Amino acid sequence: MEKIRRKIIKIDEEKCDGCGLCIPSCPEGALQIVDGKAKLVKESFCDGLGACLGECRGALAIEEKEIEKYDEEGVIAHIREKSPELMEQHLRHLKEHAHELPEYHSHPKMTSCPSAQILHWERQEEAQSGARLNSELRQWPIQLQLVPPHAPYFQNADLILVAGCVPFAYANFHHDFLKGKAIVIGCPKLDDVGAYVSKVAQVLESSNVKSMKVVHMEVPCCYGLVYIVQEALSKSGKDIPFETTKIGIKGEIKDG
Repeated sequence: MEKIRRKIIKIDEEKCDGCGLCIPSCPEGALQIVDGKAKLVKESFCDGLGACLGECRGALAIEEKEIEKYDEEGVIAHIREKSPELMEQHLRHLKEHAHELPEYHSHPKMTSCPSAQILHWERQEEAQSGARLNSELRQWPIQLQLVPPHAPYFQNADLILVAGCVPFAYANFHHDFLKGKAIVIGCPKLDDVGAYVSKVAQVLESSNVKSMKVVHMEVPCCYGLVYIVQEALSKSGKDIPFETTKIGIKGEIKDG
């Protein structure tokens, strides 16, 4: 992995007594106790913001050095596998500190968290004059906070949970994603993640949903939608096909 100069936690092993108070304070799950001392699981999992410092008895500090870039996607995968109970804490942490993440973001072309950064680009090709597309929307409301869990359009539906920014970034959203689907939209950065989990679980429990798909943006906080559906599926006890699609901020479908 490419290395950059950025901030990271420094652990003084002589001062560390292995108390473990720093472990639950780290929203990334980047710390663990090994042989009686706090250790970083992986350099790229530490965002360098120092959430763990407040609970430590003096063994932790922030330093700046040449290390691996912060890997938000890796952190999400790590938390999901090792400590899923930390996910809501991590998403809150992202929301509260988005403006402090300029050099720590994992996207190689971003200089700040793209959910807050001001960007502009020119389109190289113009769409054909006079071209019109028909709307594929077949329901109302669509906002996750507003939809009734027992709505008839959820029955036997292929359901998509879509980040609110996606239809603006992806030009063919109606044709490629919405056609023939039931939809709910939301933003884990702005809204209550726990309430979202409960609402999706209610929809799944009360409707014979055939499949679930999340379409989210590439920005870190947007991965919370994936977590929301995974938690809702677990809570509802439903075993249905589930897939995700990631959209780049310039409107392209991204791998992974």
